[in-house]
Order: sequence, then structure tokens, then C-alpha cells
Amino acid sequence: MPADRSPAVDNLDDDDYPAYTMGRAAAVLETTPAFLRALGEARLITPLRSEGGHRRYSRYQLRIAARARELVDQGTPIDAACRIIILEDQLEEAQRVNEEMRRQNAESRADQQR
Repeated sequence: MPADRSPAVDNLDDDDYPAYTMGRAAAVLETTPAFLRALGEARLITPLRSEGGHRRYSRYQLRIAARARELVDQGTPIDAACRIIILEDQLEEAQRVNEEMRRQNAESRADQQR
């Protein structure tokens, strides 16, 4: 009989679970804690805080930070890199909404023709 999974084990599969400390996140990204703080100040990512007040990052946030690092490594100023990523995210969301509206319109037209 398989053992019941604890909530802590379930959290390991959660992309939004803040599992990484600032030091570990910086190490994974091969950057500095100051870089991560700068991303927070630019409001690109907002880490959650542990009960002790320490920053905690999720895998999703690390992917965003990695994209920012790519842009900065290519010479883009950090503020501009953050703005680019925010705009890319907004564009992706607008395209998703637009596609959903097209699908709904097509379904509505098909229903009307029946």
C-alpha cells in the first residue's frame, strides 16, 4: 500500500511554491542576491517572505529572473530588461485572451447556423 503524500511533498511539484532561499536562488541563477533584490525593487518578481522575514522564490520566479539575467548579460539595463519581460508577459496574455475570444465567436457563429 503506498504511503500517503504529505503536503510538503506535494509542494515540490508546485511551480509557485516558494522553495528557494535568496542564497540558493542566486546560486541556481549564477547571480548575486543584489540582482534578485533589484528585480524585486523593479517589481518584476515579488518573493514571498518566510515567517522570519527572509525572501523565498518559486521555480516560476526563477524562470523570470533567468530571463532578466539573459537580457542583462546581453547589455540591457536591468530596468529595461524588467520592462521588456513585463511587456512580453502582457502581450502573451493579450494573445491568449484574443484567441479565446476568437474561439468563442466561432462557436457562437456555429451555434447560430444550426
